Amino acid sequence: MKVSALCTDIDGTLLNADRELSPRTIAAILSLKNRIPVILASSRMPSAMRHLQQELNIAHQPLICYNGGYVIQYPEGSTQPTVFDSVVIPPRICQAVLDIAQHPAIHVSLFNEDYWYAPRTDEWTEREARITKVIPTLIVPSHLPIVKNWSDAKTGAHKIMCMGPEEKIHELESQLNAKFSEDLHVYRSKSTYLEIAPRSISKATALKLILRKKFNVDLSEVMAFGDNYNDIEMIRAVGLGVAVNNAREEVKAVAREITNNSKEDGVAIAIEKYCL
Repeated sequence: MKVSALCTDIDGTLLNADRELSPRTIAAILSLKNRIPVILASSRMPSAMRHLQQELNIAHQPLICYNGGYVIQYPEGSTQPTVFDSVVIPPRICQAVLDIAQHPAIHVSLFNEDYWYAPRTDEWTEREARITKVIPTLIVPSHLPIVKNWSDAKTGAHKIMCMGPEEKIHELESQLNAKFSEDLHVYRSKSTYLEIAPRSISKATALKLILRKKFNVDLSEVMAFGDNYNDIEMIRAVGLGVAVNNAREEVKAVAREITNNSKEDGVAIAIEKYCL
């Protein structure tokens, strides 16, 4: 098939065992010489994706942040993004989630635009900062002022992330799904990570928006990569949906092709096969 655009998830898909871009992955994307746009799509915040864009020489390309809740592009030479779409969790629901998640063992972080608000420095904060290369803003003793400010500003959270022991995260997932099934998309990116986003958005809807606004490319001409639940709709929607070999079985089931494990340059191998 003709590949006119690429879209790829980051964690568990594009990055290697050290959570870095491998030399082969960098070389494969650089070899495209920008004749095929490469769009990163992740649950990450912009700052946690920008350094990867710069390594790949695609800093001028759009970004799908927060699983599609914040779709942006940085004009050349600007530190302020052009915003194509922004969908948030309303403050009243943010507060309700915070109330339900109140437990000493559970860490709750709030994200809006390019800001990460964490309640304290703990093992979860340090781990996430190490993975994403972003330092959070600490909100002590609670998130209440942030949620109130959002109410006044008529905005909210692009993402809520809860981290903690597996059994507590499982329990929280069940409670939130029971109460907010129509409002929130709740999924575990890891056994100890619970990611919460608006129900109405997805990587697929964001990708469709970008293709229409920027590239005049149909979804049928896109090759997309993923590994987790939040990638399923995107993998299913594009012309060539590719699952890395370490993907969840549900992702593999909807993929047109399965490539190597993310730790074994799966994305690079598929790019070399179809685009070079």
